[in-house]
Amino acid sequence: MTKPAKEIGVLKDHLAKHQLKLTRQREYILQAFLQNEHITAEQMYRLLARKDPHIGLATIYRTLNLFCEAGLAQARHFGSQTQYDNVSHKGHHDHLICTGCGKIVEFENQEIERLQEQVASRHGFTIKTHKLELYGLCSHCRH
Repeated sequence: MTKPAKEIGVLKDHLAKHQLKLTRQREYILQAFLQNEHITAEQMYRLLARKDPHIGLATIYRTLNLFCEAGLAQARHFGSQTQYDNVSHKGHHDHLICTGCGKIVEFENQEIERLQEQVASRHGFTIKTHKLELYGLCSHCRH
Protein backbone atom coordinates (compact mmCIF):
# COMPACT_ATOMS: atom_id res chain seq x y z
CA MET A 1 0.00 0.00 0.00
CA THR A 2 1.29 3.46 -0.81
CA LYS A 3 1.23 6.01 1.95
CA PRO A 4 -1.47 8.70 1.57
CA ALA A 5 0.83 11.73 2.02
CA LYS A 6 -1.86 14.42 2.45
CA GLU A 7 -3.90 12.43 4.96
CA ILE A 8 -0.81 11.29 6.90
CA GLY A 9 0.20 14.96 7.14
CA VAL A 10 -3.22 15.99 8.44
CA LEU A 11 -3.17 13.17 10.98
CA LYS A 12 0.41 13.94 12.09
CA ASP A 13 -0.49 17.61 12.62
CA HIS A 14 -3.55 16.67 14.67
CA LEU A 15 -1.61 14.14 16.74
CA ALA A 16 1.21 16.63 17.40
CA LYS A 17 -1.29 19.23 18.67
CA HIS A 18 -2.53 16.68 21.18
CA GLN A 19 0.88 15.24 22.13
CA LEU A 20 0.08 11.90 20.50
CA LYS A 21 2.22 9.73 18.23
CA LEU A 22 1.64 8.29 14.79
CA THR A 23 1.83 4.60 15.61
CA ARG A 24 2.15 1.79 13.11
CA GLN A 25 -1.41 0.72 13.98
CA ARG A 26 -2.85 4.20 13.36
CA GLU A 27 -1.05 4.42 10.04
CA TYR A 28 -2.24 0.94 9.05
CA ILE A 29 -5.86 1.74 9.99
CA LEU A 30 -5.67 5.03 8.05
CA GLN A 31 -4.43 3.29 4.91
CA ALA A 32 -7.24 0.72 5.09
CA PHE A 33 -9.84 3.39 5.96
CA LEU A 34 -8.96 5.54 2.95
CA GLN A 35 -9.79 2.63 0.64
CA ASN A 36 -13.40 2.53 1.88
CA GLU A 37 -16.29 4.95 1.53
CA HIS A 38 -18.45 3.94 4.50
CA ILE A 39 -17.31 1.42 7.06
CA THR A 40 -18.22 0.44 10.60
CA ALA A 41 -15.58 -0.22 13.23
CA GLU A 42 -16.61 -3.89 13.20
CA GLN A 43 -16.18 -4.12 9.43
CA MET A 44 -12.75 -2.48 9.73
CA TYR A 45 -11.83 -4.95 12.48
CA ARG A 46 -12.77 -7.94 10.30
CA LEU A 47 -10.87 -6.44 7.37
CA LEU A 48 -7.69 -5.83 9.36
CA ALA A 49 -7.83 -8.98 11.52
CA ARG A 50 -6.88 -11.07 8.51
CA LYS A 51 -3.65 -9.10 8.06
CA ASP A 52 -2.84 -8.02 11.61
CA PRO A 53 -4.65 -9.89 14.41
CA HIS A 54 -2.96 -7.65 17.01
CA ILE A 55 -5.20 -4.65 16.23
CA GLY A 56 -8.14 -4.76 18.64
CA LEU A 57 -11.66 -3.46 18.12
CA ALA A 58 -11.21 -0.83 20.85
CA THR A 59 -8.11 0.50 19.06
CA ILE A 60 -10.08 0.75 15.81
CA TYR A 61 -12.93 2.65 17.52
CA ARG A 62 -10.48 5.08 19.14
CA THR A 63 -8.57 5.56 15.91
CA LEU A 64 -11.68 6.15 13.78
CA ASN A 65 -12.87 8.74 16.31
CA LEU A 66 -9.41 10.32 16.14
CA PHE A 67 -9.81 10.54 12.36
CA CYS A 68 -13.11 12.36 12.93
CA GLU A 69 -11.42 14.86 15.26
CA ALA A 70 -8.68 15.40 12.64
CA GLY A 71 -11.25 16.07 9.90
CA LEU A 72 -10.43 12.95 7.87
CA ALA A 73 -13.64 11.09 8.70
CA GLN A 74 -17.18 11.79 9.73
CA ALA A 75 -19.24 9.51 11.95
CA ARG A 76 -22.64 8.92 10.40
CA HIS A 77 -25.44 7.27 12.34
CA PHE A 78 -27.53 5.24 9.92
CA GLY A 79 -30.22 3.41 11.84
CA SER A 80 -28.54 1.55 14.71
CA GLN A 81 -25.07 1.56 13.14
CA THR A 82 -22.31 4.14 13.19
CA GLN A 83 -20.48 4.22 9.90
CA TYR A 84 -17.35 6.23 9.32
CA ASP A 85 -17.37 8.20 6.09
CA ASN A 86 -14.10 9.05 4.37
CA VAL A 87 -14.38 12.82 3.81
CA SER A 88 -10.73 13.63 3.23
CA HIS A 89 -11.07 13.69 -0.55
CA LYS A 90 -14.61 14.91 -1.12
CA GLY A 91 -16.82 17.80 -0.27
CA HIS A 92 -20.36 17.91 1.01
CA HIS A 93 -22.63 15.11 -0.13
CA ASP A 94 -25.91 13.53 0.93
CA HIS A 95 -27.02 9.91 1.29
CA LEU A 96 -29.65 7.43 0.17
CA ILE A 97 -29.85 4.55 2.66
CA CYS A 98 -31.55 1.24 1.95
CA THR A 99 -33.47 0.02 5.00
CA GLY A 100 -33.45 -3.50 3.57
CA CYS A 101 -29.78 -4.29 2.94
CA GLY A 102 -28.05 -1.21 4.37
CA LYS A 103 -26.63 -0.06 1.02
CA ILE A 104 -25.55 3.58 1.06
CA VAL A 105 -25.45 5.74 -2.05
CA GLU A 106 -23.79 9.15 -1.95
CA PHE A 107 -25.13 11.92 -4.14
CA GLU A 108 -24.81 15.64 -4.75
CA ASN A 109 -27.65 17.78 -6.04
CA GLN A 110 -27.23 21.53 -6.42
CA GLU A 111 -30.99 22.08 -6.77
CA ILE A 112 -31.60 20.52 -3.34
CA GLU A 113 -28.80 22.68 -1.91
CA ARG A 114 -30.40 25.83 -3.37
CA LEU A 115 -33.84 24.87 -2.01
CA GLN A 116 -32.39 24.36 1.48
CA GLU A 117 -30.78 27.80 1.34
CA GLN A 118 -34.08 29.35 0.21
CA VAL A 119 -36.03 27.68 3.03
CA ALA A 120 -33.43 28.75 5.60
CA SER A 121 -33.40 32.32 4.29
CA ARG A 122 -37.20 32.54 4.40
CA HIS A 123 -37.03 31.65 8.08
CA GLY A 124 -34.11 33.94 8.89
CA PHE A 125 -31.55 31.13 9.22
CA THR A 126 -28.02 30.85 7.94
CA ILE A 127 -27.02 27.23 7.38
CA LYS A 128 -23.64 26.33 8.89
CA THR A 129 -23.77 22.63 8.14
CA HIS A 130 -26.38 20.00 7.40
CA LYS A 131 -26.90 16.39 6.44
CA LEU A 132 -29.60 14.90 4.28
CA GLU A 133 -30.35 11.20 4.63
CA LEU A 134 -33.13 9.64 2.59
CA TYR A 135 -34.27 6.19 3.74
CA GLY A 136 -36.03 3.67 1.50
CA LEU A 137 -35.47 0.50 -0.49
CA CYS A 138 -32.89 0.07 -3.23
CA SER A 139 -33.97 -1.51 -6.53
CA HIS A 140 -32.63 -4.92 -5.43
CA CYS A 141 -34.60 -4.98 -2.16
CA ARG A 142 -37.80 -3.68 -3.80
CA HIS A 143 -38.07 -6.83 -5.94
